[in-house]
Amino acid sequence: MGNNCCSPSKTRSKKLTPTPEMEFHSKARPNKLTPTPEMEFHSKPCSKKLTPTPEMEFDSIKIPPPPPPPTTTPTVKLYGSATSSLTAYTRFALLYKSVSPQFVASNMETTVQICAGFDSATGDRETLLRFVESRFPQPPLTAVTVIRDDYREKVYDDVTSPVIVRVVVLQHKSVRWHLERIVRWAEDLAKRGGKKAVDPAVGSPRMEIRKFGKSYSQLLELMLEHAQMEERVVFPVLEMADRGLCKGANEEHAKHLPIMNGIKEDIKSIGVLDSGTPVYQEALYNLSARLKSLEGHCKEHFEEEERDLLPLVQATEMSKEQQKKILVQCVNTMQGTHSHLFKVFLEGLLPQEAMLYLDLITDAVTKNQLSPCYL
Repeated sequence: MGNNCCSPSKTRSKKLTPTPEMEFHSKARPNKLTPTPEMEFHSKPCSKKLTPTPEMEFDSIKIPPPPPPPTTTPTVKLYGSATSSLTAYTRFALLYKSVSPQFVASNMETTVQICAGFDSATGDRETLLRFVESRFPQPPLTAVTVIRDDYREKVYDDVTSPVIVRVVVLQHKSVRWHLERIVRWAEDLAKRGGKKAVDPAVGSPRMEIRKFGKSYSQLLELMLEHAQMEERVVFPVLEMADRGLCKGANEEHAKHLPIMNGIKEDIKSIGVLDSGTPVYQEALYNLSARLKSLEGHCKEHFEEEERDLLPLVQATEMSKEQQKKILVQCVNTMQGTHSHLFKVFLEGLLPQEAMLYLDLITDAVTKNQLSPCYL
C-alpha cells in the first residue's frame, strides 16, 4: 500500500500553532486591566469636596417669587353733557377717588355713562355712585357729608347747619382759593418785572396781563355777587331777629368795594404800559401789594362772619321750607356765579366740597331756570 497521510494509526508530530485570533479568545488575561486616566476619574472617590460655582449656587438658592405687578387704574371715560349737574357730580365723585376721567361731551342732557376698562354703568345718580364706589373703594363716598372750617375745628354738617350757612361757607372757600391764586400770580409778575413767563402758553407780557385781568374780573364778579347775596338774603334774616346785628359786616362790604374796583383799573393801566420799563415794574409791585392787602382783609372778614354771624342763623329756627325759599333767593341773586361763572367757581373747591355744593343748590338752580356750564 502506498503511504496514507490520513491514517488514524499515525499521530501528528507537531502541535497546532495557534493564530493571534485564537490566542485572544482562548487565553486568560495574565494581568488585571490597567486603568486609564479616564477610568480612574470615574472609579476613584474625590479627595476634595466639590467647590460650587456661581452658576451652581444660583440654582441651589431658593429665590422668592416676584411680587405681583402693581395694580393700575383703568382708563375711565365719562360721557355726558357739560351743562348736566349729574355729569358734574359724577366727575367730582371720581376726582374725590383720585381718578381723573376723560370727559367726552354728548348731546344727551339726561344720560350719563361711565366706562372703566371693560366695565360701564349708565343710570341715575345712585346707580353711578354705586359703580364708582365698587370700582374705587377708597376713600369712601360716605365721608362726603361735612364742611370743615379752615379757621377752627368747627364742622358744618348736613344735619344741624342750615342750608344757607353751608352755601355761604363753601362760597368763602372758593373766593379764598381764587384770591390766593391771583396773589401768587401777581407776585410772580412783579418778580419777573416784565420778562416773559417760563410757560410759552402764557404768551408775551402784554398777553399775560390781559389774561391776568380776565381772571381778576371773574373773581371780582364772584365777590360782588356773594356780597350782594349776603346783604339781600342772609343779613335780613338775622336783622329780623336782632336789628343792627349785621351793621359791621355791611360796613366792611362798603369799604372793600372801592378797593376791588380800583385794582381792576390798575390792571387796565398796566396793560398799556411798555413792559420792562421802571414805570411798568413799579406798577406791578404796587398791584401785588394791593392784592395782598385785599386778600388779608377778605380772609379776616370771612373769619368774622363764620365765627360771629353764621352760627346765629341756626338760632332763627327757620323751617325747612323757609330754608329752601332762602336758597332759591340766594341762587337768583348770584345768577352769574351759577351760570357762566359756575365752572370758575367750582375750580376753587375740593372735589368733595363741589359735590356738597351741587347737592345743596341743584334744585334752586333748576327753579331759577339757569343753565350753568359745569365742565
